[in-house]
Amino acid sequence: MPSPPSATSPPSTDDDPAQEPTRPRTASSARNIVASLLLSALVLAGVGYVTFDAEAFRRLIQHLRPGLLVAAGIVAFARLGLGGWRLSQVSEGRLSVWSGTRGQLAWDFFSSVTPSVVGGGPVAAFYVARDEDMAVGDSAALMFFCVLLDQLWFLVAIPLLVLATVTIDLLPDVAGVIGGWSLLAYFGGLLVWAGLYAYATLVRPRLLVEVTDWCFRWRYLRRFRGTVMPELRSYFRRARHLRSRSLAFYASGFVLTALAWIARYALVFFIVRSVHAADALLLFARAAAMMLVGLVMPTPGGSGGLEGLYALFIGPLMPDALVAPTLLTWRLLGYYLFIALGAYLFLHQLQRLRTAESTTRR
Repeated sequence: MPSPPSATSPPSTDDDPAQEPTRPRTASSARNIVASLLLSALVLAGVGYVTFDAEAFRRLIQHLRPGLLVAAGIVAFARLGLGGWRLSQVSEGRLSVWSGTRGQLAWDFFSSVTPSVVGGGPVAAFYVARDEDMAVGDSAALMFFCVLLDQLWFLVAIPLLVLATVTIDLLPDVAGVIGGWSLLAYFGGLLVWAGLYAYATLVRPRLLVEVTDWCFRWRYLRRFRGTVMPELRSYFRRARHLRSRSLAFYASGFVLTALAWIARYALVFFIVRSVHAADALLLFARAAAMMLVGLVMPTPGGSGGLEGLYALFIGPLMPDALVAPTLLTWRLLGYYLFIALGAYLFLHQLQRLRTAESTTRR
């Protein structure tokens, strides 16, 4: 699922309440879904071809612990509920928990059909605006704050993972010394980005506006200035609003964010532990590292790339015969399931909009 909600910037739209959101194109979304599923299935098939041994799997599956597999299903849906609760909380009551859950499901769905580095926030903002009959700028502000909370979580999680490398092998031996240093460098870059994002949002929101204005005065970028600067001014207004919120408001949002991300890591943990007694701390840490690296995957929903990362990070912690089955289970509960639910939600809203338009014409 991860889709993960995205770690990239949220949608920037005009705050005019009268602005009508642009309806996502169904055909384009369908193509992205098919491409995502095919790429994910191809890599999964490759992993299965290399690692799966039917006889060994039959012997190992006798040790299945169904309770942990049920726990995996619970945390998969708990993450969705926590995301909905977070949207409800940051909206200060404008969204109910159920409405927020629909918004989180839309976010997960569109994250699954857009590159991980883009995220599903922009289209999810349109969905929430339509679903709750609110201004796009207001729904975008909710997504904006949720992305900020994600960055704050990374500021906590990344140092903990880096410290963990002192006592555990966060990266498999196959990656070598270069891979280990590359991972640390990536974590450092992500940490710097999260820090700059939080600083520019909470302390110096005008800084980003000024730097962007200076960049778009260059001759080759000048023609885009008229489009970019109104969006940056909208960003500044939202950032200024966020600075006025209470510490308790931030604390509750951060706790829900932390729990949602921990649920993502726990999904991998429970699936693997249901069939193999892997080292608990190492398994959980590698699941967290895998999710962080997956944030930069250029494919829709990280499809293909996340399967490869699973084989790299999690595969060495279990017998080869279990890699493909646990990978399939993880993607079913954390990716395919939310594509199916999100597609239903998306098509249901399109049908509702068409019905409303037909009634208006009459």
